[in-house]
Amino acid sequence: MGLHAAPRHHRPRSLLLPLGLMLCAVLLGVPRADGAPVSADACRTASTTMPRGDCGPFWQVVAENFNGDSVPLGSFSDCDHDAETSGAYCAGLTGSYRDNWWAYPTGWPDTATDRGRDVGGVYHPEDTVSVGPDASGDGVMRIRMFRPADGGPVHSAAVLPRAVMDMAYGKFSARIRVVKPATGYKSAWLHYGDGCETDFPEGNWDDGFAAFQHPCGGGDQDYFPGADDWTQWHTVSTEWTPGQVRFFVDGKQIGSDTRGVADQPLSWVLQNESALEGPGAAPGSSAELDITWVAAYAYGWK
Repeated sequence: MGLHAAPRHHRPRSLLLPLGLMLCAVLLGVPRADGAPVSADACRTASTTMPRGDCGPFWQVVAENFNGDSVPLGSFSDCDHDAETSGAYCAGLTGSYRDNWWAYPTGWPDTATDRGRDVGGVYHPEDTVSVGPDASGDGVMRIRMFRPADGGPVHSAAVLPRAVMDMAYGKFSARIRVVKPATGYKSAWLHYGDGCETDFPEGNWDDGFAAFQHPCGGGDQDYFPGADDWTQWHTVSTEWTPGQVRFFVDGKQIGSDTRGVADQPLSWVLQNESALEGPGAAPGSSAELDITWVAAYAYGWK
């Protein structure tokens, strides 16, 4: 539905500036005059709790706060079934986690290994991914990557919510924190395929993170700084609609792009792996990312 201006004589001039400032606050994600947060994303999320329900043109298909059953190490195993399709599953999982989650199978090389880095990694979801309460009692998905003491490859982890695999457009949000940073570990959560790639958040865990948009068919990527420190809790969101992708950190839009935006089904990959830049992970080192909730949405009306 379009936005239509009211006749000028229906709006006193004294209201124009305050209304304009309120609109800017919503668009830019800055605090209101009363100090309450204002979010610029479609859900207008103003708290740190997981959003529930549909938001504008997005309808929710994933809402996971990890407060249910625990998933011990070893459960994300035997994942090489219907790999990289919406029917993929890990036979080691049970119940709702088997229904709702998949991981890159043990033995797949990570990006650093594919690129010939001196220190690369291999996906090992069975000994890197678990679910359970943290010290506060809040449920989290733990991504604990490590490099064996003998100097072998990093054990990497990439997990995927099955409901949004092979899906065109949507909204993808999570609340995350690196609870144990170390050199040589990174995330690059992404949608990619057929010459298209969107990465957010991406960055080494001992540094900050940003968003990167690679136009379909080639061309220079766009870069949008996100946050300086992974060790603080952040809510990250990507909104992907026809012809546009937008990125948000803690409700503030950090960038948008319209060049070469993908229009085909892609999967949301929560990819965590060995670093592509800087020193590699030291033998015997480890690092951990916690995810306290994940929410994802399909685009368009039901």
